[in-house]
Amino acid sequence: MMMMDRLAGRIHPALAMRRAIRLAENGKPAESFRLMATAARAGIAEAQHRVARCYLEGLGVPPSRLEGARWLRRAADQGNADAQALLAALYTVGLAEDEDNAGTSGSESLFKSQPSRKPDFETALPLAQKAAEAGSRNGQAILGYILSKGPKAMRDLETAHFWYEKSAAAGCPEGCLGLALSLIRGKQPEHRIRIAEALRSAADAGLPTAIYLLAVITERGMGVPVDLESAAELYQMAAEKGLAAAQFRLGLALIEGTLSRQDTAAGEAWMRRAALAGNPDAAYRIAELYVRRPQPDYVESATWYRRAAEAGHEMAARSLASLYISGNGVAQDADEGKRWLRVAAKGGSRQSQVDLANLVLEGAGDAADGVEVADWFGTSASSGDAVAAFNLGLCFSEGIGVGQDQEQAAKWMRRAADGMAQAQYMYARMLQDGRGMIADQKQARVWFERAANAGMVDAQVALAEMLYNGRGGERSPVAAAHLFKQAAATGHAGAMYAIGALFESGEGLSLDRMAAQKWFAAAAERGHGHAQLMLGRYLSNGIAGERDPVAGRMWLERAAAQGVS
Repeated sequence: MMMMDRLAGRIHPALAMRRAIRLAENGKPAESFRLMATAARAGIAEAQHRVARCYLEGLGVPPSRLEGARWLRRAADQGNADAQALLAALYTVGLAEDEDNAGTSGSESLFKSQPSRKPDFETALPLAQKAAEAGSRNGQAILGYILSKGPKAMRDLETAHFWYEKSAAAGCPEGCLGLALSLIRGKQPEHRIRIAEALRSAADAGLPTAIYLLAVITERGMGVPVDLESAAELYQMAAEKGLAAAQFRLGLALIEGTLSRQDTAAGEAWMRRAALAGNPDAAYRIAELYVRRPQPDYVESATWYRRAAEAGHEMAARSLASLYISGNGVAQDADEGKRWLRVAAKGGSRQSQVDLANLVLEGAGDAADGVEVADWFGTSASSGDAVAAFNLGLCFSEGIGVGQDQEQAAKWMRRAADGMAQAQYMYARMLQDGRGMIADQKQARVWFERAANAGMVDAQVALAEMLYNGRGGERSPVAAAHLFKQAAATGHAGAMYAIGALFESGEGLSLDRMAAQKWFAAAAERGHGHAQLMLGRYLSNGIAGERDPVAGRMWLERAAAQGVS
C-alpha cells in the first residue's frame, strides 16, 4: 500500500489527490497529507485548498495559521471559491497571517508577534465577492457579513440581505443565521416565522449564536409558541458551547427562577463563566451579588466591578468609583474614584454625569471636568431634558465649564422649572434677587409656591417668609405659620426658629412664651444661631417662667461664636 502511495505521487498529481482523499476518509490524516501536499505543489487548486485546511485544523500535520493562509492564497489566486471564502473569513476575524512577513528567518522569527486579531475587511471584501459570485454558499454568507458588519463606508444592508438569502437557500448554516439577523434588523412582525425557521436551520447545524437566539425567541414567543423549558434547554446548549451571552442569560434565569427552575448556585457558576469569557453584564451582576449579601464582600465586588468597567460597563464604572470614594473594598482614593466616574460619564451614563457635575459644583473636580459637564448638559438640555437644563443653569450661574452668565443661567433654570421642583425653587430665588433678570417678587412667590406644593422644604420656608412679610402679594401670618410647621416637621431648623418667633409675637399663632421657648430650643440644638441667642435670653431672664442663668449663658456664648449677638 505504501508503494502504491509513492507511485501515485510520482505518476500523476491528480491520482495522488484522489488517493489522499480516500486515506483521509479512512482516518489516515498523516498519509493523506503527504500525497495531498504533492498534488498541491503541482498546482492543483483543490489540493492547495485541502492542504491549507490541514494546516489550519492540524490534520496530519502540526497546525500553522501561516502555512494555512499561504496555501489558501495560492488556491484563491487560481480561482478556488472555497479557498477565497475561507481566506476572506480569516481576514474578517484578523486571523490571516501577513505573507509579507512569511519569509522572516533566523532569530528574528523567534520574536514574531501574533496577529492583532484586527479585522481586515478591505482585503476580505474582493475575496468574498469572487467566492460569492462563483456560487460558494460560504462565500455568500461571508460577503453578507462584511456588507452588514464592516466599516460604515463599506456597508450595504440591502445587498447583504440578498447574499444572505442566496446562501441560506443553498443550505449554509451561516447564511441562515445571517438571514435571520438581517430580518430581525428590519423589525417587521410578519417576518417572525421566517426568522424562527432560519434560526432553527442554523441551530440544527450547531451554531452557538443561532441556538442562543432561538432560545430568546422561544422564551418570548416570537414566531414560535412560548416554551420556557425548551428555551432553558437551548440556553444550556449554547452556554455549553462557550457562548458568553448564553451563559449570562442561563445564569440569570437560574438565579431568578424565571425559566424552568431556580438554582442559585448553578446560576452563579454560569454567571461567573460568562464574566470570565468577557461578558461585562455578567461581571457586573456578580459584583452586585457580593454587594447585596447580608454581609457584603466589597473586596470581591470591587474585583468584578473592575472587570466589567474595563470592558466598558458604565454602571460598573460608577459603582467602582463609589467604592474608591468611600474606601469600601479598596484603599480610599478620591482621584481614582473621580477617574472611574469620568469613564462612566463619558460612556453616556446620565447618573454619572450628574454625580461628576455635583463634584465639580462642590469644587472637587478638575477644570477639564467642568468643560465636559457643560457640554454634556448643553446637548441634553437642548433636547428638553429638565435635569440637564437645571445643571446647565448651575454651570452658567457658577461659571463652571462656561463663562459666568446669569442671564443664561436664568434662561436654562426657567426651562427646567417646568418639570423640576428644585429648578422652580432656584428660579424663584433668581427672580427674588434679580439675578439675570429684573427682580419680580410676585413671580418669585408663584414659583416658590409651585416648589412648596411639590414638597420642597426650602421652598416652603421661602414662601412662608414672603407670606409673613407680605412680599409679592397679600400678607398672611396664618398661612406662613402653617408652612413653617410643615417644614419644621422635617427637621428644618430655620422653620423651627420661625415658629418660635410667631409664638413669641402672637402673629399667625397665639401668644405662647413656653411654646416659643420649646421651638427656640429645638432650633438651637440644631445649630441655629439666632435660636441660640433667643434661648439664651429666655433662660437668662426667665421669660417663659424657667430661669437658668448657667444654661442661658452657654447658649448666648454659642450664638456669639457664630457671630450672632
